[in-house]
Amino acid sequence: MIKIGIDAMGGDFAPEVAIEGAIMSLKHIANDSRIVLFGDQNRISELLAKHGCPTSNFDIVPTTETIEMGDHPAKAFVAKKDSSITVGFRYLSEGKIDGFASAGSTGAMMVGSMQVIKPIEGVIRPVLATLIPTVSAEKGIQQAVLMDVGLNVDAKPEVLAQYGLLGSIYAKHALHMENPRVALLNIGEEEGKGNAQAKATYDLMKADKRYNFVGNVEASYIFTGKIGDVVVADAFVGNSLLKMAEALYRINFKLGGGKPRFKNFLRPVLGRIIPKLYFQNDFWEAMNAESVGGLQVMGINAPVMIGHGSSSARAICSMILAMERDIKSNFPTKLREALKESNVEEQ
Repeated sequence: MIKIGIDAMGGDFAPEVAIEGAIMSLKHIANDSRIVLFGDQNRISELLAKHGCPTSNFDIVPTTETIEMGDHPAKAFVAKKDSSITVGFRYLSEGKIDGFASAGSTGAMMVGSMQVIKPIEGVIRPVLATLIPTVSAEKGIQQAVLMDVGLNVDAKPEVLAQYGLLGSIYAKHALHMENPRVALLNIGEEEGKGNAQAKATYDLMKADKRYNFVGNVEASYIFTGKIGDVVVADAFVGNSLLKMAEALYRINFKLGGGKPRFKNFLRPVLGRIIPKLYFQNDFWEAMNAESVGGLQVMGINAPVMIGHGSSSARAICSMILAMERDIKSNFPTKLREALKESNVEEQ
């Protein structure tokens, strides 16, 4: 049985939406998966009763403190030893849960990731990654990995090049891609394009035979899946791209009067990129942040996921399902094995 740790007190609308999302996920998780809730036991029990859900459906770890969004992440993580986030990371480090997710303080989650779970030996810098939808007339709706989307805004070429390895291993084991294509986000597809960082990164990625590097990808092709299954960028660019995608979804949703105008908005533009494509609800639904659930912290010794502070119950449900997938992928172990093999070959 795998145990999925969830911070019931994290997020702008916690614990209500966290509990509601956890209840929603019960219909979708596997029989051998168990959700462990960290938080105010009395409040959690009250909310479960309100929804007519027996407390026996969950494991509940009682905590008495909460790290608020306005708290200093590092100081609060240490000072609030009985907070849902601090206790959650302690359980994860002790192997009492197999993964931990929260829509609470991003800073505190990163403190726990870096100081308690810690980076895998050989990882230069962990990275925040997310899944984005790709669509084509041939393959339909699929997923791709975009990284970095928020952690290292001034990443060095060797860091970016290693992202290719992390993303490739994740795509292979979590998304079940046989030979994922790794591409570097750039202003042109030709070798030699871009700034000094991009050129240096390209050379390092081209020389790395541990993954299938396919070259540069322009932003116009990211959502088509035409070139890459893993898209590498520094956090400044990746986060900007992610927020633009989220904004496009919101604009499309509003123009439809609360219902996505999937067939009209942006069709003239994207139709030129993807010939003969008929937009489907599935693509824009996959663009919805609520369908993704959160960001993966890649490169540390256990699965950790960070959700948006304004996460809804549906987003929490998606986060739980994504965490279940990540735990079952055994990604940290696969990454450790790949790095050890690399060290042996170098010696």
